[in-house]
Amino acid sequence: MKIHIFASMKKVFVVDQMNRKVEVPLLPKRIVSLVPSQTELLYELGLDAEVVGQTLFCIHPQLQHQQKPRVGGTKNFSMDKIKALNPDLIIGNKEENHREGIEQLEKLYPVWMSDICNLMEALDMIRKIGALVGRPEHAESLAGQIQQSFEQLQPLPKPKRAAYLIWRSPWMAAGKQTFIDDMLSRLGLENVFNQLDARYPEVSEALLKETQPDCLLLSSEPYPFKEKHIEELQGICPKAQIMLVDGELFSWYGSRLKHSVAYFKDLLGKIDTQKNTFAG
Repeated sequence: MKIHIFASMKKVFVVDQMNRKVEVPLLPKRIVSLVPSQTELLYELGLDAEVVGQTLFCIHPQLQHQQKPRVGGTKNFSMDKIKALNPDLIIGNKEENHREGIEQLEKLYPVWMSDICNLMEALDMIRKIGALVGRPEHAESLAGQIQQSFEQLQPLPKPKRAAYLIWRSPWMAAGKQTFIDDMLSRLGLENVFNQLDARYPEVSEALLKETQPDCLLLSSEPYPFKEKHIEELQGICPKAQIMLVDGELFSWYGSRLKHSVAYFKDLLGKIDTQKNTFAG
């Protein structure tokens, strides 16, 4: 894989996943991460000392979540808190961070942005961040491990129509060109809402009744669906197999992906063989 780096004495120019040319330190020493899955990746790469700030939602690893300075949320981070940390690199994501906030930050600091809609782009991000922070071999090994695990994932022999809900009041689903949609397709699940215009469309009760998916997956995040919501939705989609699923393993596109395939294999067995509701 070709990493676009143009070296100077103490800084390098890198091209991020939004095709932006960013000048960064040769080896960053003070990193602020604005994306939970990428924060976890940095720790996986051994950068505990270099990560000086993260968001409220960077909950993994738990020890760092408790001890590291927090700069606010992914979309409402505090400029003052970031300035106080004096970062020499900020790592963000096109979808998870607001453009206006990123534009303010990049006037003051090097800001490297990811843009991820599928597994291949996630693996590319892992490799590029590894090169960015001086851990290319570790990142390559991790990406290879994840890629190999997904190559061993066998989708359902007969595809099923599925909806993946991320919010309640209003109901919202994962739609087209999302990382979750790519994960569903790898499981042999046809996303019933990937023909809608929005990437995360609001879906009415009437639309849920109209589509009547075979499987209805209720994510643990960002809305914390619970078993009580299964009964509520069973009244709307009486024939659907309704499941609580681990949203992190469907949507975190960093080092957590090394755990996703084992979870997916277990989930597929339950989808394929069980017709009643299931909490997993």
